[in-house]
Amino acid sequence: MTHVAAPTRSDPLIGSGLRTKTRALHRPAVSILNVGWVCVAAAAVLSCVGFVTIATTEPAYAMKHLVHVFVGLIAAATVAIPHYRWAMRFSYPLLLLVVAMLVFVLIPWVPEVIVHERNGARRWISLFVTDFQPSELAKIAYVLALANYLRFRSNYRRLRGLLLPLGLTFVPMGLILVEPDLGSAMLFLPTFFALLIAAGAKLRHIALVIFLGLSLAPAMYPLLAPHQKDRIKALVAQVTGDPQYENDIGYQGARSMTLSGAGQLVGVGKQHAAALIYFNHLPENHNDMIFAVIACRWGLLGALATWSMFLVLGAGGLLVAAQTKDPFARLVPVGIVAIFLAQMTINTGMTIGLMPITGMTLPFVSYGGSSLVTAWIMVGLLLNIGMRRPRYLAREAFDFNEQDDADL
Repeated sequence: MTHVAAPTRSDPLIGSGLRTKTRALHRPAVSILNVGWVCVAAAAVLSCVGFVTIATTEPAYAMKHLVHVFVGLIAAATVAIPHYRWAMRFSYPLLLLVVAMLVFVLIPWVPEVIVHERNGARRWISLFVTDFQPSELAKIAYVLALANYLRFRSNYRRLRGLLLPLGLTFVPMGLILVEPDLGSAMLFLPTFFALLIAAGAKLRHIALVIFLGLSLAPAMYPLLAPHQKDRIKALVAQVTGDPQYENDIGYQGARSMTLSGAGQLVGVGKQHAAALIYFNHLPENHNDMIFAVIACRWGLLGALATWSMFLVLGAGGLLVAAQTKDPFARLVPVGIVAIFLAQMTINTGMTIGLMPITGMTLPFVSYGGSSLVTAWIMVGLLLNIGMRRPRYLAREAFDFNEQDDADL
């Protein structure tokens, strides 16, 4: 009788098949149809809203807005195609580069043709064909770097372990404050807390940090620029019903509130809205104050629809985070969503008189090349992560047990 040897792992064909199957278990597949497209769709709708709204009063800026959207789509596709691990590998160098650029714009002897001061602020680097705002890129670099730092650590579950992440936060935040750009700087702390909560930091530690921050906030008031103090004074007067600043430092806020209320429930239409905005001389109606134009033209329903699109974008981003086990890929969408929602809240809040005016754009909607392209890059990252299915045998991210807590 002839005996046939059983196949073994050393057999070339069997070994090759086992290796292929093993790699298939560990290698995440690409899923073209994924929840990341929800974020893309919401961003596209908001960009179209921006075009139509800007065209209400500034048709020339509306066409430029379309050009910026096209550039943003190209940038989003560029970051969506390669695996998101490239972003993890270059997160620290990117943050160092951004910090260097933030320092560069503050150097007083840099030629004005390169760094041009506008309204007392040094925020832009001239690329000759357009201007670039490093603080916009700082948002992406910060989220990537902090997500990279937190992904395989647990020391941030101790109170003293929060010191290094706080330092990582305060460096770009402080440089942006010096420019000065209070609005962009205000985005870093909400993003910081969102990432810590997603990474499993203890809520009592986060609450303590927030309490200490709020306690020390009044001590920061003397460090604010004069125009920033004026905006806070105008807000206080506005809330208390004092009209003394309405034609002075509170003019922009007063006009914005008036025009937002003029839209009532369904708005006044394009022609009427354009006339109201023109004769009320609303500053920055295509940029920081664009939400007032939305509320004036389409009323409360238009405002609610705009907020709803941001909520759809945020929900899509959180679903992207929930569907992955990779710790870096889970944190990045949370940070991006935190930036979008915080920026939307600050912009719309200052428009309707609930927050001081800080020069904050409304993502995807306001006119501005750096802001729009940066926002689309973040959407590209969400799509990138959404396309990568989790590994079958990967460990659940940020799964701490009782022993971990005992050690901390």
